[in-house]
Amino acid sequence: MKPSRFTEEHIIGILWGQEAGAATADVCRKHGISSATFYKWKAKYGGLEVSDARRLKALEDENAKLKKLLAEAMLDNAMLKDVAAKKW
Repeated sequence: MKPSRFTEEHIIGILWGQEAGAATADVCRKHGISSATFYKWKAKYGGLEVSDARRLKALEDENAKLKKLLAEAMLDNAMLKDVAAKKW
């Protein structure tokens, strides 16, 4: 997946610019994003502070790592059950 041009801090700054009174279309045009992207960001990051966004990113990374570990453990468990079930 293509990495975003914008960091969480930058996204929150863009959202705050719109909340300060600028028109959504003007903010989107200024930063070169579509209105759909803006509203998607607003749904995800609306009302967050920069520190909250950093914590959210850390939690998402940790969650992905734990899901990967769980999948590997389940695969190992299934392989061991297959080996144990076969009659030698």
